[in-house]
Amino acid sequence: MDLETGFSHIHLKKQSWKTVLTLAYQSLGVVYGDLSTSPLYVFKSTFAGDIEHSETNEEIFGALSFIFWTLTLVPLLKYVFIVLKADDNGEGGTFALYSLLCRHARVSSLPNCQLADEELSSYRKEIPTLALSSFGSRLKSTLEKYRVLQRFLLVLALVGACMVIGDGVLTPALSVFSAVSGVELAMAKEHHKYVEVPVACIILIALFALQHYGTHRVGFLFAPVVVLWLFCISAIGLYNIIHWNPHIYQALSPVYMYRFLKKTQSGGWKSLGGILLCITGSEAMFADLGHFSQLSIQVAFTSFVYPSLILAYMGQAAYLSQHHVIENDYQIGFYISVPKNLRVPVLLIAILAAVVGSQAIITGTFSIIKQCSSLGCFPRVKIVHTSSKFHGQIYIPEINWILMLLCLAVTIGFRDTKRMGNASGLAVITVMLVTTCLMSLVIVLCWQQSVFLAIAFVVFFGTIEALYFSASLIKFLEGAWVPIALSLVFMLVMYVWHYGTIKKYEFDVQNKVSVDWLLSLGPTLGIVRVRGIGLVHTELVSGIPAIFSHFVTNLPAFHQVLIFLCVKSVPVPHVSHEERFLVGHIGPREYRVYRCIVRYGYRDVHKDDVEFEKDLVCSIAEFIRKQKDETAPDRKRADGEIGSDDEVMTVVGTPSTHLEGVHMCTDGQDGPEVQEIRTAPTNQVKKRVRFVVPESPKIDDGSRAELRDLMEAREAGVAYILGHSYMKAKQGSSLVKKMVINLGYEFLRRNSRPSTDSLTVPHASTLEVGMVYHV
Repeated sequence: MDLETGFSHIHLKKQSWKTVLTLAYQSLGVVYGDLSTSPLYVFKSTFAGDIEHSETNEEIFGALSFIFWTLTLVPLLKYVFIVLKADDNGEGGTFALYSLLCRHARVSSLPNCQLADEELSSYRKEIPTLALSSFGSRLKSTLEKYRVLQRFLLVLALVGACMVIGDGVLTPALSVFSAVSGVELAMAKEHHKYVEVPVACIILIALFALQHYGTHRVGFLFAPVVVLWLFCISAIGLYNIIHWNPHIYQALSPVYMYRFLKKTQSGGWKSLGGILLCITGSEAMFADLGHFSQLSIQVAFTSFVYPSLILAYMGQAAYLSQHHVIENDYQIGFYISVPKNLRVPVLLIAILAAVVGSQAIITGTFSIIKQCSSLGCFPRVKIVHTSSKFHGQIYIPEINWILMLLCLAVTIGFRDTKRMGNASGLAVITVMLVTTCLMSLVIVLCWQQSVFLAIAFVVFFGTIEALYFSASLIKFLEGAWVPIALSLVFMLVMYVWHYGTIKKYEFDVQNKVSVDWLLSLGPTLGIVRVRGIGLVHTELVSGIPAIFSHFVTNLPAFHQVLIFLCVKSVPVPHVSHEERFLVGHIGPREYRVYRCIVRYGYRDVHKDDVEFEKDLVCSIAEFIRKQKDETAPDRKRADGEIGSDDEVMTVVGTPSTHLEGVHMCTDGQDGPEVQEIRTAPTNQVKKRVRFVVPESPKIDDGSRAELRDLMEAREAGVAYILGHSYMKAKQGSSLVKKMVINLGYEFLRRNSRPSTDSLTVPHASTLEVGMVYHV
């Protein structure tokens, strides 16, 4: 349930306790589903073969001590009290940290960045008055100077993203399979293993098959399910503590960790891979920060989730400390500590909780892939918005079915929680290590704190996570190879796509036509101007794309109004509607040639309905109305790659938010009682268009004529001119480059969505201009 646009602004406002508690309650179903189901499999994975439960109880007490201090130091101390503060305008996650670094050190991977982007309200730095320390300044200049460091930073962020995707495969399999494993207590051992896998697969297939309906229909059930589950495990844990071992609290002492490692030695170290699973889902507290607020997540975890989990683990340890006869391999599992008369209802609640936790990680995987695609690091995929109220709830069909197949393969292939836990643990701890590394840079560059504080953060938390990482990595042949293999595949796809995208943009920049060439053609551009609007889609923010010159050279005719449209992403989570459009003239106004740059944040929803075309035309009309004010503060220079293309751009809001601006109406619609500009009557029967213009300020005759031409062109229709490029490596290129470009990138391009897919371009009005790019 990804409520991107729902609560991203809340952290900026003073909240009432009612609001905080409401958000804290809602966060239980979205953020903590995965973390709350970890008691299902932690002890079972810990005692899966590396260590044995003995009469002395040192193993159980040591494992409990490790679980307690791991939950206290990583989710509570690191995430709740430190990492949550590193938000990017209210957004969290790996890409939020990367975005912060990109803006503070100019290391963005996006090729078409402009200085005008830095004037966005969400782009501005939070602490502009403080100067960086000498070390911070040197670090900043070093990052900006060396491209290899910038690529390493991007790769680091992508590794974290790939591991999140891998977790999207492993967590549903592990959670559902662990929940279903409760049936083993209700039937003979030789039978239950033939029931667990089919039941788990059926639940997983149903889970993925229902994704396209969205979570908003059943999302209101998520929080009650998790609340009920946490209440169950904490109540059962409290019962076990009182009934079996009231002195289990003594095992929370760190002394038992020392005794545990001293007795078990290498086996105990390897078993840390199972203990690690107690913090699966902790990263969701930061990744889902934009959906809620810092305070609500802190309140939910510290007041309810953390105590419930501690009681659950203490209860399991208390029960096991009094039961040492291991008759079956499931005697260490979760359900054995549940009273017999409660096992069936707890089993049903556990399955529901596992589904909720799986749903959260699946939706999070969709979100991270959308962010990668926005930053040009993943092939374009179809994004379906499953809710009209919460635009952040998305569904990606291709990724959904790939995740389902991989999830079923893991479930059928492993058929036990031990190897699934090894795989999931490595994915989880890798994401945490990436967060720790990026946070150290944020502390120095963004928070402008001492380098010693950053070093202390890395050493303290990095040591803990490195210990768990080594324990997980040693299980490479026992399941830990899965997230590594998945990450390598996704990293290869991301690298090939990003490399090809950069090379394509560089070709566009090197082969673009100067604006001087366009101006030398005169007002008619040297060609026949026909009625209508010609919308040329390009990635360039300055200059004339090569596809335009290629087109007019072969067909010397074009539309009376020409718009060069660039839809681009900027390294901020959201761009407000008031700052969405940058509009400017190319050449004198009588040429009727415009450039429009549409800016989106990496978590923004691209306008994917017919309103986009209307907003685009209205933004140009508003620019025409305001253009006489050449010294307006909202006019920016479009700093492209070549300084000779000197264009002045104006920030224009969308009509939906800029109510005092120009609005467009068709016949049969009533507009406000203000100035109207209509087209001259014609004998043709077609929909008439008129602009509703505010009374103040008055517009001059030249602007009025320009608006009339724009309306006439809009009535005649809009034609979309798209570049259809084919990439080929230049002669003399290395074999690796030829394989990457000719095979890898071209395969991904042919099987991905076009760049204008989100604009719902009508096929009847589309004209594609084919070109071969030799890069």
